[in-house]
Amino acid sequence: MMTWPAPRHAEAAPTAFAHPGVTVSRAQLDFTRGKVDAGAQPWKSAFDQMMASKYADLNRTPKPRTTVECGSYSNPNNGCTDERQDALAAYTDALAWYITRDDRYAKKSIQLMDAWSAVIKQHTNSNAPLQTGWAGSSWPRAAEIIKYTYTGGWANSGRFATMLRTVYLPEVIGGSNSNGNWELSMMEAAVGISVFLEDKSSYDKAMARFRTRAAAYVYLASDGDLPKTVPSQNLDTRAKIVGYWQGQSTFVTGLTQETCRDFTHTGYGLSAMSHVAETSRIQGQDLYGTDVGERLRQALGFQAKYQLGAAVPSRLCGGSLKLGLGPVTEVGYNALHNRLGIAMSNTQALTERQRPAGSDNLFVAWETLTHGDNPS
Repeated sequence: MMTWPAPRHAEAAPTAFAHPGVTVSRAQLDFTRGKVDAGAQPWKSAFDQMMASKYADLNRTPKPRTTVECGSYSNPNNGCTDERQDALAAYTDALAWYITRDDRYAKKSIQLMDAWSAVIKQHTNSNAPLQTGWAGSSWPRAAEIIKYTYTGGWANSGRFATMLRTVYLPEVIGGSNSNGNWELSMMEAAVGISVFLEDKSSYDKAMARFRTRAAAYVYLASDGDLPKTVPSQNLDTRAKIVGYWQGQSTFVTGLTQETCRDFTHTGYGLSAMSHVAETSRIQGQDLYGTDVGERLRQALGFQAKYQLGAAVPSRLCGGSLKLGLGPVTEVGYNALHNRLGIAMSNTQALTERQRPAGSDNLFVAWETLTHGDNPS
């Protein structure tokens, strides 16, 4: 049985946080900028795709609300789409600023962040934790780039930090007992917010919860006969575990808790795993060398095989899968294949087929541009 380093708790946060340090580092941004300036592919086409998107529109009007109300499957949807997309636009504009050095984009990113930090007070209804996780994953990515690379100043950065600390962090830091993609996205937001706030305590808390959930989201044969569980969910019998795993009773390496639900939600979970692992690497911890990296590698390969069209055996989800993994493979593939040298033929084939990876309009955006074959 393979053993992995135990989750680090008290010492998880770095002595000093690296900035920009949420999902993308300055070195990665510099690599990307150089490739775009040189007209090299796939970065140039990825950049052109981003700049042609609605998220890079300098005429975008922010639509902040005091209360964002999100019900199940976005019914009701009172500000949910607006918030997620304004956050993605702020991140898009921050990337556009860094690559082009056109300060109109930095100012646009700031305008979007300032509009929301001046107004929002809460998220309500049943999807509030997930909504907060999604939007709260994009905001600190944008804020990190602007605060630490834009020399034109950001007068309201303190107010934005207060928004993250008081409106977003309390909603996500406690986690969720829903399907795993919820808690993984919530911990992505909590980790990113903690980096921006330089809050070591919440970073450690979020990272510990993330480690527990990641282990319970992707099955490895080394886990034993049954998948690992999150203690608060009380999945204390085989029947309960099988029920939580969408009725799947045959556990194979790379299967996720939501594989038999659909690949779209599975993609959300794997994307959040890759984002947290990437942030941890930038912050000097590097979860890719732990079971998180192995789970991510196996899960990406497993889902990619079927997304590419492999026949589905009857023992897997009754022989029927709902595909649609989304643009979620670049970050994990780059870290595990390009940096660590692990062969990932199915993930590579899918990643290259999907380039340039765009946005899922929720919390994933432009990862061929930022992480495609990026050694930094």
